[in-house]
Amino acid sequence: MNEILDLLKFGVLLVALVLGLSCIVMAVISTKSGKEAMQERIEYGFMGVAGLVVVLLMAYALS
Repeated sequence: MNEILDLLKFGVLLVALVLGLSCIVMAVISTKSGKEAMQERIEYGFMGVAGLVVVLLMAYALS
């Protein structure tokens, strides 16, 4: 049973890592300009950082 919980934690870690990194990349490669572009970059950046924080928490939970 313990291995199943560790497997689920690892799965959440991988999903959060992929989503966090992809959000950060999308914030960097945004092609919009003006106020809308800044809003989009802030939103994607926030989601990316939040994903990486979840990765750190899950890594701590697995150790």
